Amino acid sequence: MKANETRVDKFLATNETTFAIPVYQRNYDWNLTQCRQLFHDIVAAGSQEEVNAHFIGSIVYVHDDVYSASGINELIIIDGQQRLTTLTLLYIALYRLARKLDNKMLSSRIHKTFLINEFAPEAEKLKLKPTDNNREALRHLLEEGTPEDFSGYSRIIENFAFFRSAITAENMETVQRGLAKLLFVDISLDRQRDNPQRIFESLNSTGLELSQADLIRNYILMGLSRPEQERIYKQYWEVIENNAREKNLNKTRISEFIRDYLTLKNKEIPNKGDVYTTFKEKYPTTTLVVLEEVLAELKSLSHFYKRLLNPAEEPDPQIAQQLNYINRLEINVAFPFLMKVYEDYSGGRIDRQAFLEVLLLVQSFTFRRFVLSLPTNALNKIFMTLYDKVSPQNYLPSIQQSLLQRTGVQRFPRDVEIANALREKDVYNIKAKNRTYLFEKLENFQNKEAVRIEGNPDLTIEHIFPQNPDPRWKLELGEEEYNFVKENYLNTIGNLTLSGNNGKLGNKSFAEKKTMNVEEKEQGYGFSRLWLNRSLQERDRWGRREIEERAKLLTKRFLKIWPLPEVADLPGVDTGEINIFEAEDPRHKKLEYAVFFNQKLNVTQVARLYHEVFKKLFELRPETFLTSELRTKLGLTKNGNSGALRQALPLGESYFIEANLDNVGKFERIKQALTLLGFEDELLIKYVAS
Repeated sequence: MKANETRVDKFLATNETTFAIPVYQRNYDWNLTQCRQLFHDIVAAGSQEEVNAHFIGSIVYVHDDVYSASGINELIIIDGQQRLTTLTLLYIALYRLARKLDNKMLSSRIHKTFLINEFAPEAEKLKLKPTDNNREALRHLLEEGTPEDFSGYSRIIENFAFFRSAITAENMETVQRGLAKLLFVDISLDRQRDNPQRIFESLNSTGLELSQADLIRNYILMGLSRPEQERIYKQYWEVIENNAREKNLNKTRISEFIRDYLTLKNKEIPNKGDVYTTFKEKYPTTTLVVLEEVLAELKSLSHFYKRLLNPAEEPDPQIAQQLNYINRLEINVAFPFLMKVYEDYSGGRIDRQAFLEVLLLVQSFTFRRFVLSLPTNALNKIFMTLYDKVSPQNYLPSIQQSLLQRTGVQRFPRDVEIANALREKDVYNIKAKNRTYLFEKLENFQNKEAVRIEGNPDLTIEHIFPQNPDPRWKLELGEEEYNFVKENYLNTIGNLTLSGNNGKLGNKSFAEKKTMNVEEKEQGYGFSRLWLNRSLQERDRWGRREIEERAKLLTKRFLKIWPLPEVADLPGVDTGEINIFEAEDPRHKKLEYAVFFNQKLNVTQVARLYHEVFKKLFELRPETFLTSELRTKLGLTKNGNSGALRQALPLGESYFIEANLDNVGKFERIKQALTLLGFEDELLIKYVAS
């Protein structure tokens, strides 16, 4: 590796040289803010005689001593393409202004020195060789095309338009002086002696410049020859990148996609900032054979990920509708599981109806949990391993049964829990997406003429008993009932409906809300064609009893829309895993195995389970063991031979705990530790069937 301080203009003026941006580099994405800052710095440097130089960072490239047939030396830019491309645009703007001012000497010098290799073949004339999507934009500008004439979209076009307007006849000499003062660190790598990938990682170790997906793409492609890079990029990575894009936001989700893929593979969710590191650990070699196997699987799954992100891409309208609901509820945590189920449906391993049932099941499970305000972080672990529970012979029932077996904060809420929660839950002050989803599904259940609610400004949520009631409400209900309804039922499901006349109905009495027909426009509930208002047409008053009865009506409908599965015990499907807090007394029982933090422990004795669990817990949270009541309960000590412990059990190298307990005692100690540390849902056991 060679590093030198170099002037930008001297570097760009290097004869018969091309600065090639390889396909594994991210797209050129500097925005106007960054361009303005660079331009400001250049003008400032050019305006101040006392400023001799302005440093703009580094440019790292691989010098392979590779020349094209025409003798053009190619430098592969692995870091600094954003600055290099932006400076090229600035020189193009100067060149075109010089032509406009008929300054032939200046325009010719800029063109032949900084922008082209004069004697190269036409295909190799450009000094800067960006990736395909930007190359045409650059050619367009050099051929005197205007930004307005360019048919596609490119940051190159947008940023050139800024420089064209910023550089004028009055300031162009200042700009040239500023450009001549720009310095950077020129870092030249030799592929035979240096490790470009390792150097690239160190340059981007902060994680601020490149996304996790950018780092992975570079890791995959950087070590390949140019022809292999081009082929692998076109055949695999470009497809993956296009599929993992949220089209309505034009936002890439490729880092999230690879994170979901790694979750599926490792049964462990990497931190968002560790996706690249986890990928490298999972695939430490990038030989072409291994590389293509991994990329082929990623490419295949990305087609299903595309439809999860963009339900409109799914041609089946019913499946697209359920995907849309999942997308609206942002149940992204289920994507690792759903990608594999989607793959099974696409491959004919399950039929269309089974796939639809799985999509409905995911909604039922997650939305019931939402109603009970159960923690969403539990879903990560549930969906991470759910596909492993699938029985090919009993596909849907095996998934249903696995979810029904969950306990504690991971549980599938039962009907009675939902009924109790809906009676008093505030479903008005929840996220708008959840509120709209709830009332859309309630209104349109088994309705062949569905009413559009999402994005429909004509339909809004209406409080039947108003938020700011007219004084007549207190007269009609009496002060006690009025206060009770206002304090307990105002924002509950029993008191909310949909209306196209919310503003007109406002705070009026119930009788007025029901019969309103101003100018014969049928604003009242009595004229409504919505199912949610049908029961209101039969009421003459609206108070506590009416709200409670309507809540029961809507709860009954809720339980049909988001049902609890009914499934018998299945042969060949594991039904024995149970949370240790729910397990029977361990006396006279033998373990088959345990599952701790989603990792299977092949332990058959409680004593062995006791040791494995406390070793792991101590490794995770040693400070809690040393500073809490656990120290006394477990007899934690540094000296296993002091006689303080009847049977010393080592935790790591230095600490020991008491192991002279019966199985019941060991279970109690484990449960006490799990409770104290907040890991109550992390240990499942399975007894050997008697």
